[in-house]
Amino acid sequence: MMFTKTVVPVVALFAVMMGGLQNSHGGQPRLTDYVYPYLDSANSRWFYFDSASLPFGMVNLSPDTDVAGAWGTGYRYNSTEIKGFSHVHAWQLAALSVLPVSGEDGLSSLKNDYFSLFSHDTEVVTPGYHQVVLDRYGITAELTATTRVGMHRYTYQRGTNARIMVPLSGRMGPTAFTRGVLQQVGPRSFSGYVMNGKTHRRPKETPVYFHIELDTDLKSLSTWQGDTVADRAAGVEGKKAGVMFDFGAVEGPIVMKVAISYTSAEGAQRNMAAELNHWDFDQVAAAASDQWEQQLQRIKVEGKDLRAKVRFYTDLWHALQGRRIISDADGRYADMTTATRKIKRIALDQAGRPRHNHYNYDSFWGAQWTIQTLWPLVYPEVSSGFVNSMINYYRDGGMLARGPSGGNYTYVMTGAQATPFIVSNYMKGIRDFDTQAALAGMLSDHSSGGIMAKAGYEHKSTVGGDLDHYIEKGYAAYPLPKKPWAYHKSGAMQTLEYAYQDYALAQFALAQGDESAAAQYLQRSHNWENLFDDETGFIRPKNKRGDWKTPFDPAAVNSGYVEANAYQASWWVPHDLPGLAAKMGGVEKAITRLNAQFESAEKNGFTAGNKHMGVKELSQLGNRTQVNYGNQPSMQMAYIFHQLGAPWLTQYWLDKVNSAVYSKVSPDDGYNGDEDQGLMGALSVLMKVGLFQISGVELDPKYLITAPVFDKISIDLSEHYYGGGSFTIIARDNAADRPYIQSAVFNGKPLAKLELKHSQLVAGGILELTMSEQPNKQQR
Repeated sequence: MMFTKTVVPVVALFAVMMGGLQNSHGGQPRLTDYVYPYLDSANSRWFYFDSASLPFGMVNLSPDTDVAGAWGTGYRYNSTEIKGFSHVHAWQLAALSVLPVSGEDGLSSLKNDYFSLFSHDTEVVTPGYHQVVLDRYGITAELTATTRVGMHRYTYQRGTNARIMVPLSGRMGPTAFTRGVLQQVGPRSFSGYVMNGKTHRRPKETPVYFHIELDTDLKSLSTWQGDTVADRAAGVEGKKAGVMFDFGAVEGPIVMKVAISYTSAEGAQRNMAAELNHWDFDQVAAAASDQWEQQLQRIKVEGKDLRAKVRFYTDLWHALQGRRIISDADGRYADMTTATRKIKRIALDQAGRPRHNHYNYDSFWGAQWTIQTLWPLVYPEVSSGFVNSMINYYRDGGMLARGPSGGNYTYVMTGAQATPFIVSNYMKGIRDFDTQAALAGMLSDHSSGGIMAKAGYEHKSTVGGDLDHYIEKGYAAYPLPKKPWAYHKSGAMQTLEYAYQDYALAQFALAQGDESAAAQYLQRSHNWENLFDDETGFIRPKNKRGDWKTPFDPAAVNSGYVEANAYQASWWVPHDLPGLAAKMGGVEKAITRLNAQFESAEKNGFTAGNKHMGVKELSQLGNRTQVNYGNQPSMQMAYIFHQLGAPWLTQYWLDKVNSAVYSKVSPDDGYNGDEDQGLMGALSVLMKVGLFQISGVELDPKYLITAPVFDKISIDLSEHYYGGGSFTIIARDNAADRPYIQSAVFNGKPLAKLELKHSQLVAGGILELTMSEQPNKQQR
């Protein structure tokens, strides 16, 4: 019997609106039923789309319709042909692709032409499960997964010759398989690897190993290598190679299990033994759905707007994916941070389980306004795991990693992004990590030759970050020489990032009793002031000689600012907004200026475009907007009003931004830019909940309270980290035309300011907000 799961939210949102959500769980919808996996999938990126996967799963199994390049690949809603089901969609990495086929065509021709058309009409996609019919063959394919094992169930048309194609080379998203190996190791089992070739972001070849088991006997195993085809082989090894499993005519479905490992084929086999030692597909699919349900249940929302609820749980789902586990079930992992690849193991707890997982992830650039707030509050065990993984990278290679891939450093983006993430977690009481190692790693990253000295993808030098000049002269210069090769050599924005990260390090050093380091980095945190130009009122690039950039166009993108312009970047001082406002002529002038920027940006929908495509977003024509909620540098801008004493303006503009950017439920829209592994999803969640942190790295950091979208929101608080219980927000008189908070009461006491300390929030209780169509300008 096929796994039964409601298809309403993913087949057509209109069906949700018309008939409600019904499934096999007593007629009551589960939160997974509100997830709309197709959101923005017409504009996909290799690691963006998710279906048969668990939170942060090593295996992220889903169909691929497009496979050439990092952008516009993976599963794209408007593409019509499936080219394979691949098991890893990760930052700069892919792994084994397979596709069931049928018929009598010879392998010589079939290996060059086996893709299939499909239709969304016969497709079911929900968290942890994907079903699709391959029209060319009439095969119903179902996919699900554990953390490290993908499970397939293929139902062939009766009497047809059942086969499975397994290519071991070729382009796959951001990478290319340069060679591969598959060997038969048992009557129904096979092991091997695919080699991810070098990229300019990940400069080392990286193998991903696999172990395959089948529930059905093979009739034959055929292989190809280039133009050479072999029948009844035992396996294949090399370039331009692949295999075809041939089962002959079968009566029932064929079930296949594929385990993945970054350490070895034996590691993949151990992962399968640890996680999936049976053949019950429906049980695995139900367990995957249940795990997603448990994660989504951490935040429960109530309200009349069903579309808002669909969008909310879709965003929350996105906030728990994209970043991937790379350590085996027993804690083994591949360390690729130095010249020699090594297999290491994470320390085990008293029960013999790894103390944490090790992770791949694209950058944490922008995390301070997204997952750095959401994860510690709602998923503190996730935050803890990532902090420990970051420290693991420091112990292995000497740096707290910035965008690691398969155990490699990639140096994606700029700065020392791990610093504020680790500090924020510590300040919120998540301290189950080696704080001295964390401090040592931060001090190294912020020092000459550390990761802060490297610009984007700068593997062999420490010049593009201009850190030595920043330390000596108080700013990173722009422009820098074209050599060495690196992205994002954008001194003004780098200076802003470094200053905030230095501030975070100062807070942590002080908490650890290192007053000397605290004083040093607190002083460096003022370096942003060296690039504030009193004449223009903007953060403005300077060259090495100290000359201002001339001519200066504050709307020009990437002219000294990373993926931003001066209008956006000049507000990037989260740790000292009062100081920034003073330089702008005082708080009232700063508020007036920021409000004018929002009025201008509203004409462009608050973004630089409406597509999930970095190139278009960063074009000169596309990104002259003064506020861009389609990318990370602008994420905090609406909250600055609140920080400067005008929370009603935050409420006003957030209502408009949320409506324009983060309310759509469509395959063609959703994030209006680069969702980037849950960052945009997390921001959307925080907007709708009504909680935000601008800095988040002070002791017991505060949350700004903003207008929630829903009538009631309840957040489960971790028993391990916070003692359990819940924090509930009730918005009285809530409606679409009532975006303002008139009053706020927490646990029966009126709030003088619309903010709560972390310790207050995680102690639990009820925050009651009275909403109004008129702003309360006395409420701060």
